[in-house]
Amino acid sequence: MGRPKHQNPTPGELEILSTLWERSPLTVREVREVLNRRRPRAYTSVMSLLNVMTEKGLLIRKPSGRAFVYLPKAGRTKTMRRMLADLLGRAFEGSASLLVTHLLEEASPNTEELAVIRRTLAEYEKQQENL
Repeated sequence: MGRPKHQNPTPGELEILSTLWERSPLTVREVREVLNRRRPRAYTSVMSLLNVMTEKGLLIRKPSGRAFVYLPKAGRTKTMRRMLADLLGRAFEGSASLLVTHLLEEASPNTEELAVIRRTLAEYEKQQENL
C-alpha cells in the first residue's frame, strides 16, 4: 500500500512552488536550471516531482510546443493559508494562542519584527471591531 497523498506540499515541492510563483510558466528544464543554482538535481528527478505535484493538484501542466510548461494551481497566499490551517488544526488543536506562543519561542523575533507583529495585531483588532 502506497503512502497517502497529502495535499500540502513537501519541502521539495515548496521549493518548486516558490520558483513557479516567481517565474511561471516554466518547463522542466527551466525549473531544473533555477533549482540547480542551490544544489544539483537530475532532470528526471525534477520531472518526476513536477508530475507528482500535478497529480496532487498543486500544479497545472499545459502543452507548449514539444514540451510542457508548469504553473502553480493556487497562489502563494492561498497555499500558505491552507498549510497554516492544517497545522493549526493538527498540531495546535485549533488554538491560535498556542500556535503564536510556540512560534514566538521558536522564531525569537527581534525588536523590529515584534513591532510589526504588534501593528498586525492592532490592525486585526480594529477590523474585528468594525464587523
